[in-house]
Amino acid sequence: MSETEELRQKAEKFRERYAAVREQIGRVIVGHEEIVQGVLTAILVGGHCLLEGAPGLGKTMLVRTLADALDLDFNRIQFTPDLMPADILGTNMIVEDPDGKRQFEFQKGPIFTQICLADEINRATPKTQSAMLETMQEGTVTVAGQRYELDKPFFVLATQNPIEQEGTYPLPEAQLDRFLFKLIVGYSGRSELSTIVDRTTKGFQDQAEKVMNGEEILGWQQLVREVMIAPHVQDYLVRLTLATHPEGPFAAEATNQYLRWGSSPRGAQTLALASKVRALLDGRFNVSFEDLRRVYLPTLRHRVILNFEAQAEGMTTDDVLLELLEKVPEQADDIPVASTA
Repeated sequence: MSETEELRQKAEKFRERYAAVREQIGRVIVGHEEIVQGVLTAILVGGHCLLEGAPGLGKTMLVRTLADALDLDFNRIQFTPDLMPADILGTNMIVEDPDGKRQFEFQKGPIFTQICLADEINRATPKTQSAMLETMQEGTVTVAGQRYELDKPFFVLATQNPIEQEGTYPLPEAQLDRFLFKLIVGYSGRSELSTIVDRTTKGFQDQAEKVMNGEEILGWQQLVREVMIAPHVQDYLVRLTLATHPEGPFAAEATNQYLRWGSSPRGAQTLALASKVRALLDGRFNVSFEDLRRVYLPTLRHRVILNFEAQAEGMTTDDVLLELLEKVPEQADDIPVASTA
């Protein structure tokens, strides 16, 4: 078997297994195709995901259904203003052995899982939110100088409500940057809402079956990293990221006018990985320009900060990023066009 044929078969198997998980989620979740695709992309890349939307749109149900479809440990943490870091990470407690001797023993918190639903994460104080930073970046927990490894794969799927601002604490930029995607959950359409009403008011009950385990997920994460990005496509990726930097050499007019801060290098890394998933789902083992464009918004919308002028004019980060997509050319003048032979 040739190497090309082997890669083609791997890509086809990836699509089949992705479709299997997607089918199980569809047994419970109606619509929200882009949201489901975004969450699954984050899982198959090995990143975390932030779901933002009004109450009652199915954010929590989606995460629960995903946990049902994946053979992984699952815990839910309901974030509230009185939640403390120890309530998430765990704490050392005094225990007594059969001989009557007392010693400290670490009691693990709910973060010691594989899929962690951080529900309404912006309701917790910054002190508690900061307890998630190490776990999201390093996959470890440090308590009283002792470091504990979390089981792999490990994902944080967080939800937040953008409407109610009273009693909430906006996530710091350092924590937002650790989310692979920020997905905006919108309202259901006419037919979708009709299906939801039928399923939830006529005694219909269905549940996703487990179709993928942690070992398989880790294998797909490795496969994603083997997908190739041609130099001219990677340069487009880099310029798309640098275009978000105000007063930078690649900044567009909209960047200088509306942005205060641009994306970190983590944004470029995420663009590369997420676009590789898109390529595999299209049966290819190389990233295209269109793959990058399709993941641009969820990748960077939480990594750029608007200035006062943008807020005054009612601009959103999506508005600015879409304008950048139009202005940044696929081919730079100082990079030779790739051969199509």
